[in-house]
Amino acid sequence: MTAALSFLRDNAAFLLAGALLSFTSSFGQTFFISIFAGEIMSTFSLSDGDWGLIYSLGTTASAIVMVWSGILTDRLRVRVLGAIVFAGLAFACLFMAFNPYAALLPLSIFLLRFSGQGMTSHIAMVAMARWFVATRGKALAIAASGYAVGEAILPVLFVAAMTLIDWHYLWMVAALFILLMLPVMQRLLRQERTPQSLAEGDTALGMDGRHWTRKEMLRHPLFWFVLPSILGPSAFVTALFFQQVHLAEVKGWSHVGFVALFPVYTIVSTLFMLLAGWAIDRFGTRRLMPFYQIPIAISFVVMASADSLWWAAFAFALMAMTTGANSTLPSAFWAEFYGTRHIGGIKSIATAAMVLGSAIGPAISGVLIDRGITFPEQMLGITIWFVLASALIWFGVTTAARSLTRPA
Repeated sequence: MTAALSFLRDNAAFLLAGALLSFTSSFGQTFFISIFAGEIMSTFSLSDGDWGLIYSLGTTASAIVMVWSGILTDRLRVRVLGAIVFAGLAFACLFMAFNPYAALLPLSIFLLRFSGQGMTSHIAMVAMARWFVATRGKALAIAASGYAVGEAILPVLFVAAMTLIDWHYLWMVAALFILLMLPVMQRLLRQERTPQSLAEGDTALGMDGRHWTRKEMLRHPLFWFVLPSILGPSAFVTALFFQQVHLAEVKGWSHVGFVALFPVYTIVSTLFMLLAGWAIDRFGTRRLMPFYQIPIAISFVVMASADSLWWAAFAFALMAMTTGANSTLPSAFWAEFYGTRHIGGIKSIATAAMVLGSAIGPAISGVLIDRGITFPEQMLGITIWFVLASALIWFGVTTAARSLTRPA
């Protein structure tokens, strides 16, 4: 306990900055954007499939740009890059508030997804993975808790607010909040170390006792074995939150009642986020990666057959076990297996894949809904994906771990 308190006290500014970045990324995350789905579709006369394709187009563009922009975390201070991204995210919220044309919705989604889901969360996780080594898991978990807090409170607050305030004004509120958080982040990171100085040391080597470049990672089979597990949670959890209005209607649940379950999801997610952080520091990622997506596979079976909000809550709890671990485990995995010198560029590929997954899920689910296949009916296929992804992780990680210079 004393060591934990000392860790928190000595690193409070860095950890709070990471949590603030994660929380602020909420405004570009699907769980936030999707609460406006009904209003957006009504305002612009869109079907579920139309909205899903628009969302996919903007998110896919974000994933493409992330491949190059993510490497900036290897070159710029977090306080500098974070300020730029915060300003961009605030502009994106204002663009959504004032955009009168359906044709500009893909651009609006691109701006939100790139600056929020993409860069803001990427900066937070890369910073933690680089700044901390022996306590990397704990740092990642604490930083990711900001996202969990946003997921718990923002949907409930904004759904309730929409009953009183026009949805356009709520995007203006989001922009104002982001701008207010900018000087707070600057204050927290006033003594930040530079990525260049940290990269000069060999404090965290990867496989074969060296730091891997992004090109070398892409040529190594381990990345391709892990790729389905990167795409899966992003694609299908995003699809679930994106189709929350449809799902509630199909199940006969009120939207407000369904959204009220989100805190259950967040509490369990936060618990397993912290548990994963402790487990990473104790056991390494090799022993954890093959198993952490099993609960989410089961969760989609439960959600598909749920006939009450109680069963939906149980499904959310199972899903949260995986998504909580997913907030910290993959970021630690890239650093452990590929080293930290080029971690920004390496994780930018993973982030781009994650963003791409979040584009695929809403698009596919929306098209299938338009063709008469409800989202609950799609969930068996989703379960199969996670089972196969877990098998691929087990084979890839078990094989690659032999190249680690120390036990993982």
